[in-house]
Amino acid sequence: MIFIVVKYQVKPESAENFIDATAAFTEATRAEPGNIFFEWSRSVEDPHEFVLVEAFADDAAADHVNSQHFKDGLESMRPLLARTPRIVSRTVEGQGWDLMGELTID
Repeated sequence: MIFIVVKYQVKPESAENFIDATAAFTEATRAEPGNIFFEWSRSVEDPHEFVLVEAFADDAAADHVNSQHFKDGLESMRPLLARTPRIVSRTVEGQGWDLMGELTID
């Protein structure tokens, strides 16, 4: 699968509305064939940083990046961002989240 983590630094005046502003992009991406997960979090250390953790089946990531809702989503984010997002994108084994072997809960 293609595993992607993106950090978005949002302008302070846009932080409280950022998730709502990305809702259409999020919903459209989650509905894509090949999307495994697409999950937003907010940093506990920086209230203006949002982290997106996403995964796609190996052959689906290109379709995602070439979709109209991807292009529209990025353009809708552009005025809300303080700087260019930072990304890690890797091909990894697996098909989603696995259980953590080092910490099991019965």
